Amino acid sequence: MRRMQTSKPVPTALTIAGSDSGGGAGIQADLHTFSFHRVHGTSALTAITAQNTRGVTRVDVLPAAAVAAQIDAVADDFQVGAVKAGMLVNAEIISVVAWRLKSLAQAPLVVDPVMVSRAGARLIDDSAVGALKEHLLPLAAVVTPNRHEAELLAGMELRTLEDMREAARRIHRLGPRTVLVKGGGMPGDLRGVDVWFDGERMETLYLREVKTHNTHGTGCTLSASIAAWLALGQDVLEATRRAKAHVTASLEHPLPLGRGPGPFSHFSPLGEPG
Repeated sequence: MRRMQTSKPVPTALTIAGSDSGGGAGIQADLHTFSFHRVHGTSALTAITAQNTRGVTRVDVLPAAAVAAQIDAVADDFQVGAVKAGMLVNAEIISVVAWRLKSLAQAPLVVDPVMVSRAGARLIDDSAVGALKEHLLPLAAVVTPNRHEAELLAGMELRTLEDMREAARRIHRLGPRTVLVKGGGMPGDLRGVDVWFDGERMETLYLREVKTHNTHGTGCTLSASIAAWLALGQDVLEATRRAKAHVTASLEHPLPLGRGPGPFSHFSPLGEPG
């Protein structure tokens, strides 16, 4: 049977992140999310984690040269429409990723600054934070810190909506074109309220809160969804709105997996994307 060929461009995105053996976050969540949006997913692994719904038992970090080689291989052969950077682990990998991404200058970069967990556990050291600020954030079309990450980047505590707005202003001065301060870890009525800022326009994004313990991978999924929508041609604000809607609806379909805070369905019935 003759194989059909098409000249129609295939939207493509690249995720640079760690592997989650439980399949709920990291590279696995990113590729699930790209697939849902009908975007071809490519990847560069930074670390391999042994984890499940109850926690992480081991992390093996790949050499920076191996991360760079993966990015080079993708950039050399694919027309990448957007890039998502997640768990970059250390200063050396962050610096190499930033250097290599200059070859993909036309592809908007979404940075999910995996520095502090939603529970407040520090995940990278001070040198890595410094490298992120110096090398990666100035390249970002959008950066998506959670409450604790925003506090670390902005150098202030976040307790109110005005705190979130001020943190967005301070983080924007570090160089990203837009900032999304996520409210998932905020108290009370601010839980799930996000603040978006592009240097001129400040937007407060509200969506319903979903009561569920299955929130593993929400940050990865949100940033991957933003990247997918950017690869599909949406502007950053619209991509962010659609990504928030995707995550919110996905949280309404928790998966009965594992004995801890588990994942949710990345293929929930949300209709046709694109």
